[in-house]
Amino acid sequence: MSYPDPARRPAVVTAAAALLALMAVAAVMYAVASLFVLAGTVNVFRSAAAGTAASPDEVDAMVLLVSIWMVGGAVVSLLAGVLLAVLAGVVRTGRSGARVAIWVVAGLGVLAGCCGLTVLGGMRALPLPVAEEDRSAAELFARLSEAYPDWWIPLGVGLSVGQVLGYLVVAVLLASPPASNWFRRPTPSTHAPYPPPYAPR
Repeated sequence: MSYPDPARRPAVVTAAAALLALMAVAAVMYAVASLFVLAGTVNVFRSAAAGTAASPDEVDAMVLLVSIWMVGGAVVSLLAGVLLAVLAGVVRTGRSGARVAIWVVAGLGVLAGCCGLTVLGGMRALPLPVAEEDRSAAELFARLSEAYPDWWIPLGVGLSVGQVLGYLVVAVLLASPPASNWFRRPTPSTHAPYPPPYAPR
């Protein structure tokens, strides 16, 4: 009985693996960019916050909050990139559980991307209601929004959209009939056959 050659994987599987690898590279690059943007954003924010009614302690608290948010996001993005790179390699081997793992990750990735779009859209479109006694906090949030580079939030929106679309495309590719047949192919046994019994002449 002959078995399909793993090297002859369907084009849809190769495309899914390549897309996962591309998404992994984008995630790692975004993590690195976040750390570079953080330093410049904090410097601009501190300069702009000097003209507000906020106290130095409030400014420091806001800087700490932004630093934790961006560093945490960079770590998550880096881990996501490593995970996607691993999945890209696993899916090329045709292991039966690879598709299930990718579908689970894709579902979580789509959810995270939609949440990211909601947060970014809310930051740009809906001002937060602030009580009169919290005017200094409102001023700090306004200065913080202006401290980011002009291209940073549009980049985040674009990557979130690309993330959602990328996961959906990968899920569809791996659910196609050629991919299903290839992942369900029988695998040859790894056990060595017993040697034939010795037959005396």
